[in-house]
Amino acid sequence: MMRKWRSFAMIGAAGAALLAANGGLVMAQDAPTSLLPPGFGNPSPSPTAAPAPAPSPSSPEVQRSPVPSQGGAVVQPIPSQPNEASPAPAPSPPSTDIPDDLLDRLPSAAELENLSTDELDELLGLRPKFDIPPAARRSLTRVGVTGTDAGGLPSQTFAGQSPELVSAILTGIREPLVSRWGHILLRRALTSRLAAPQEMDPVQFAALRAGVLNRIGEFVPARSLVQSVDAGEWNAAMTDVAIDAYVGTADLIGICPAVTLQGTSREDAQWRMLQSICNAFAGEETRAQTDLQRLMRGGNAERIDALLAQRYAGAAGRSRRAVNVEWDGVETLTPFRYALAVAVGDEIPEGLVEGAGPYYQRVAARAPMLPAEQRLAGASLAAKEGILSSQALIDLYAQAYAFGLTDEGATQTAQTLRNAYVASAPAARMEALRTIWTSDAVGIVDDSYARFVLTAYAAARLPVSPAFAQDAGSLIAAMLSAGLDRNAIAWSDVVDDGSQAWMLLAAGAPGDRSVSSGDVDSFLDEDGSAAQRRSKFAVAALAGLGRLDEGDAADFAERLQMTLGGDTKWVRLIQQAAATDNRGMVILLAALGMQGESWERMTPRHLFHIVRSLDQVGLNAEARMIAAEAIARA
Repeated sequence: MMRKWRSFAMIGAAGAALLAANGGLVMAQDAPTSLLPPGFGNPSPSPTAAPAPAPSPSSPEVQRSPVPSQGGAVVQPIPSQPNEASPAPAPSPPSTDIPDDLLDRLPSAAELENLSTDELDELLGLRPKFDIPPAARRSLTRVGVTGTDAGGLPSQTFAGQSPELVSAILTGIREPLVSRWGHILLRRALTSRLAAPQEMDPVQFAALRAGVLNRIGEFVPARSLVQSVDAGEWNAAMTDVAIDAYVGTADLIGICPAVTLQGTSREDAQWRMLQSICNAFAGEETRAQTDLQRLMRGGNAERIDALLAQRYAGAAGRSRRAVNVEWDGVETLTPFRYALAVAVGDEIPEGLVEGAGPYYQRVAARAPMLPAEQRLAGASLAAKEGILSSQALIDLYAQAYAFGLTDEGATQTAQTLRNAYVASAPAARMEALRTIWTSDAVGIVDDSYARFVLTAYAAARLPVSPAFAQDAGSLIAAMLSAGLDRNAIAWSDVVDDGSQAWMLLAAGAPGDRSVSSGDVDSFLDEDGSAAQRRSKFAVAALAGLGRLDEGDAADFAERLQMTLGGDTKWVRLIQQAAATDNRGMVILLAALGMQGESWERMTPRHLFHIVRSLDQVGLNAEARMIAAEAIARA
């Protein structure tokens, strides 16, 4: 060990001598350095200034600042300005003058105590301005969710249109459409990735489209549409339709980015409850519960709404605070109240739901958190309007069959629908279809067209047979309700000319077809609908599709005492849009003319122009389905 230490010492001495000889390095042995921070050891002696080394002859003299003592601050002297005669004056202290109106704007202590935390953030300027970094924000060049590969319109469809006209049409669509296929076509158009018309704000254009989707019961697509615009870009109109969409889907958390960004821009009770819910899910449950209790005690919100909001907000924290929701004394439902109850799983009194109106049926049909039995209560309305597809309606009854329901009628319908698919004999499957079309099972009461939508694929699976010729009309109507026109046309050789089944194929079958006046005349003679409405729709549809000679169409129109022509503003607009191959405007104008609760609101003249215009702009399949639907539902 001693040898090792000696070796180390010899190596260190040799190395020091070598460095000193080669580089002129002067090494001084210092005292051991303390590991304690300054002030915790012995005070270090005042340093002795070492003589400054002589400057190199080849470099100019450099002024060096003194080295501070250990622990002292390093202060770099400010170089003197050229030709500086005197040091710079000391800066003047900041002004303490306060504007006269500032004290008047500050709230008093009592007012501060009553401010909510959101109002306090607004006062102190703590409200965020955006929720997405600039590099991640989305462009407003095209807004929508449906591309052309999924049936959407080209992005520039409305770019060259008059913004006033587009706004007027979208604002004018106030009701659901009578046609299931018209509804489906309008939904695809409104959710397309579209550029706004020139001189129209893209956010305003998106808000108008989302508003129409809300009014026709399409809350899920409306939510997707508003989500395609960053919340920081929303204006007041977009915020309103977004709230309607999120309430219609019972997805109240989705509106939180806009609520956070807009802060106290609104003061209504619903907005303030949404603020509290969003605060709770942002980790401030105590703050949320306090604000909700203040709203309820102050009478600014209905008690039932505030209690439901407290339960919703409580789901975000760990307080496990019990909230007892009592429906005693509640006489009406509101969309917000219904959304809160559905979201928290609170049972709504049956009497409130029964007379609440079609809005709640449409919402229930698309609410995945509800059991199948409650969804089936509104499924027939949603199916016949086009909100639910045939496959979605079948899936609901499949759930009813798999899990069982307390309602015997719905359970029986599910069992019968299964037999329509898997019964071994075609006759047994046909009998199951007849039972569904004529039964009064829950979910398909009072509307045979919803029954057709439910049985569309089962009808398509049935083999073509003359034994079922008497049911061919219902089978074809069911298949065409889901767009299965290729399956329906297979029955052409089975149906009788001039029958209702024949007329459905004459209007709904694909390809270039023409019909004889004699067969149409036979159909008119056998028509037993009220005021021969089915015959009027059939003539208007065939004439619009160009499958009936113009002269024959005029003769039949005179016989049925109806008019296919006429000159109105709506007729001129849709004719002009079709003549210029403007598919988007034709769809919007067709929807404008198909508003109403039932087909009794539709006129043969409107049907004629809608079918003809859609066919002219390349939407022949949709035109045919609307024509066949009109005949089946007249």
